[in-house]
Amino acid sequence: MRFRMLGPLEVIDADRPVALGGIKQRATLGFLLLQANRVVATSQLLRALWPVDEAPTSARKILQNAVWGLRGVLSAGADGTGGTSAPALLTQAPGYVLRVDPDDVDLHRFQRQVEAGRAKFSAGAPEDAAKLLREALTLWQGPALADLVETGIAWPELAAVEKARLDAMEDYFEAELACGRHQAVLGELETMVATESLRERSCGQLMLALYRCGRQADALAVYDKVRTTLVEDLGLEPGRSLRDLQHAILTHDTALSLPPARLLGTAPYQAGRRPAREQTPEIPAQRRPAPAGVPLASVPDPAPAAAAPQGRAPGAAPAERRTGATVTERTQVSVALIATELAEETPGGAWSESADNALEAVAGAVQEKAEHFGGTVVASIGPVTLALFGACSGDGDRKDAAERAVHAGLAVRDALGSAAYATGRHGRRPAVRAAVVTGEAIVRYRPDDPGTPPTLIGTLLHTGQSLLDRVPAGEVRVCATTLEAAEAAITVSPTGDPATGWEVRGIRREYPGDHTVPIVDRDCELDLLRGLLSRTRHRAKPHLVTVLGDPGIGKTRFVTEFARTFADQPEPARFLMGRAPSFPGDDTLAVQTEILAAACGILPGQAPGEARAHLAATVRRVITDAREADRLLRPLTALVTPGHEPVAPAEVLSAWRRFVVALSAERPLVLIIDDLHRADDALLDCVEDLVESADAVPLLVVAAARPELLQRRPDWGAGKRHTSTLGLDPLSDAAIDRLLEFMVEPEQVAHVGEAPDDRRRYMRKLLASGSPTGALRHLYGRSRKQLTLPAAV
Repeated sequence: MRFRMLGPLEVIDADRPVALGGIKQRATLGFLLLQANRVVATSQLLRALWPVDEAPTSARKILQNAVWGLRGVLSAGADGTGGTSAPALLTQAPGYVLRVDPDDVDLHRFQRQVEAGRAKFSAGAPEDAAKLLREALTLWQGPALADLVETGIAWPELAAVEKARLDAMEDYFEAELACGRHQAVLGELETMVATESLRERSCGQLMLALYRCGRQADALAVYDKVRTTLVEDLGLEPGRSLRDLQHAILTHDTALSLPPARLLGTAPYQAGRRPAREQTPEIPAQRRPAPAGVPLASVPDPAPAAAAPQGRAPGAAPAERRTGATVTERTQVSVALIATELAEETPGGAWSESADNALEAVAGAVQEKAEHFGGTVVASIGPVTLALFGACSGDGDRKDAAERAVHAGLAVRDALGSAAYATGRHGRRPAVRAAVVTGEAIVRYRPDDPGTPPTLIGTLLHTGQSLLDRVPAGEVRVCATTLEAAEAAITVSPTGDPATGWEVRGIRREYPGDHTVPIVDRDCELDLLRGLLSRTRHRAKPHLVTVLGDPGIGKTRFVTEFARTFADQPEPARFLMGRAPSFPGDDTLAVQTEILAAACGILPGQAPGEARAHLAATVRRVITDAREADRLLRPLTALVTPGHEPVAPAEVLSAWRRFVVALSAERPLVLIIDDLHRADDALLDCVEDLVESADAVPLLVVAAARPELLQRRPDWGAGKRHTSTLGLDPLSDAAIDRLLEFMVEPEQVAHVGEAPDDRRRYMRKLLASGSPTGALRHLYGRSRKQLTLPAAV
């Protein structure tokens, strides 16, 4: 049994939440957890539950009832072995004690993790410290005991816990700054200083991060603001450390800049602690950050440039220069600048905690989409995120960087601009616009540390910001160089002015994609699925098969190919496909909605009236009983036209299962559900129940998932007659070589690498991309071979 305090109070038993009683019972448990394994006097508990002089005469009886109820909850989760993992609420003079394993309480895990992170930092290992502190902070899901705080509870112990979180955040920022990742924490620092303006340590960290980002004026403005606040509110001047930092910024003290090796293992700037001058050379004038005032004009290099070698003109960028473990090169890259803006909650510009949470979710969504297409988020300033593509010389996908950058912009726009995203976030749909620019820039990265984002310097960012300023909400635009590099993959419309770019209209449907890439080395697995489908059709027995495979192994392509191979058969089965939501908080019924819309012929963006008409016609066709059809229409309508009429989720799921069974009776049905490992418990239960409770109908459910599905549900499909699991292994080198031989002319092999291992690595990345476009142009665009390929080689 586990307890969650860093957010709303929750008790988890066997991965399921345990129902708690009323507010007094929850408050009693929360207070005892704050004092876990210590005796809490009855009088102390009474003061925690009621304000002074407001306790009713029956207060002790109410407390006793709450304790009695909690003992029932805790005993229900006991393992019966007598181990320390079973919590117990004991009576011990002068009150009660809650015996619990500290590992079962997220607050205690947080405290232990923070102490480990601080120890690593003190030992000169900021990378390890940052990782440990980041993991500790991810345990927080909101203010400690947030549900109790909402009722007016304000215990001093909760204030101490909140202070511990702020201290840990500052420790984390310090570790990240020591690693040279000032861009990565800049947004979080700005948020923290805005809400905790009197914490001088975080204010100093923000000043340092801004200075290293080339924003000296903004760094000094932070100092002025915090000094004004301290003087006006408390009559105090800033502390010595903050004053010394301001002076260092004004004098461009070299101790503020990280040396070439990023001083791994050292702390960020502190007053009175300066590295030797010979270890921190001055930044040459031609390499200083661009002047302030141009947003995103430069993402500065954390390592000052070394002096230009003899024989090269001052200021000329080298093709490649190594400084310790850092590689510096001038190369062509593509940059996607993505702006995601939320409307203010009130006309006066007020923001609430829900708005901050929405912004955090949006930032996470942008990063996930960018990384999905092989990009790296190198900066996030306000609503603008900067994603870099093709930055490293060892990146085999560098040639298709422009295409992947455009894909990322379109994916973010489509995901965040969808009605499902807004519905999952109480209507907070961000206005998304993106600009993709391509050109030469100076890039620095660490080949031995792929977890550290590259840094970028050059006028390309000026070009991107200028283009982004001209992009209307809801559009993705590209510059001329990006268009030239990606024209085979995208369709565009001119805007009439080259300065405003070209509007991306979509992806070319005739472009070679997943369906034209042959499936190799998967014949046995495809035969297994064909056999299961044949069995399902002839015996009318529902069946669930889970296709398991590691990330990037090709699960999506495999299940898509399975559907394609049956499309042209006489009397083919009906194939419907849905994908589990990609982001936390997305519409939990997205899969059911997608499948229902496909079954009824409802197109994206179709008018609600037309969508309901298609739904009614389909339901009445497959449900012969008119009364039952009418009964199902109401909950199913809630799926295709959200907000039309509120319906309980359980009723919606029940109606959806009944519709799927009826659809299977009309014609053999194959449901393909991709990314099932992302699904919530409700969807997982729905998939299992669909097969277990369905009548004798020809229904095959094919679910693609990563192995972590079994970590969440170890018994997934175990011991059930109508379930099976199919594991996908990585393609062999021989299979990759066969694929390359089939697809690429001999004279074109050099385009994807000289060495066999390089070519195989490039092909594996290409096949794992999950995108119908991408680097395929560099294979098919020069190939004269017929693109109508067999289903398997």
